[in-house]
Amino acid sequence: MEHTLKILGKASSINVRKVLWTCEELGIAYEREDWGSGFASTHSPEFLRFNPNAQVPVIIDEAGVLWESNTICRYLVGKHHHHHSELLPTEPATRARVEQWMDWQATELNPSWRYPFMALVRKDPEFQDPHSLEVGIRGWNQKMGILEHQLATTKAYVAGPRFTLADIVIGLSVNRWLMTPIERPDYPAVDEYFKRLAQHPGFLKHCCNGLP
Repeated sequence: MEHTLKILGKASSINVRKVLWTCEELGIAYEREDWGSGFASTHSPEFLRFNPNAQVPVIIDEAGVLWESNTICRYLVGKHHHHHSELLPTEPATRARVEQWMDWQATELNPSWRYPFMALVRKDPEFQDPHSLEVGIRGWNQKMGILEHQLATTKAYVAGPRFTLADIVIGLSVNRWLMTPIERPDYPAVDEYFKRLAQHPGFLKHCCNGLP
């Protein structure tokens, strides 16, 4: 008998929402526990034994414990690939293009929003330097310009004509960019892309749900 997937992390976390949206696409049942700021501390010994980085999400199933949101999403699709291989294709080159954009989200796009998001949404007093904010916004918009060019090329989804895991992680990033009060360039391909995502289960519930 298959164990119920357990997800540790508050539902408002952008990285937890990657996992929740993936579960929605896959039709996976799960139990979620609130961990993170405002809830149980991720710095507690109980949580640190699951993830020494004190970050959500963490998942627990019959195979053990796993952390890092993009890795969790890949794992879940791999485990249920017999019905949903289009989310993470098995053909090496096609799969690599999906993973390329997932890695870009984690290593390039994600760091670019940190200062503006912390300053304008979280209103953290340590992120209120006007020059650093201006530089941060410019850098964030520049990364989104890379996405605009890619979407103008594919005219569909990030990695090509089909919806994949890359669209879950990047769709949430686009949502954050649209919901943060900054001046944004006109990126029509990004706007059309965000509307296109509404065709997929989990978008309204976990992406376009009023949370940045």
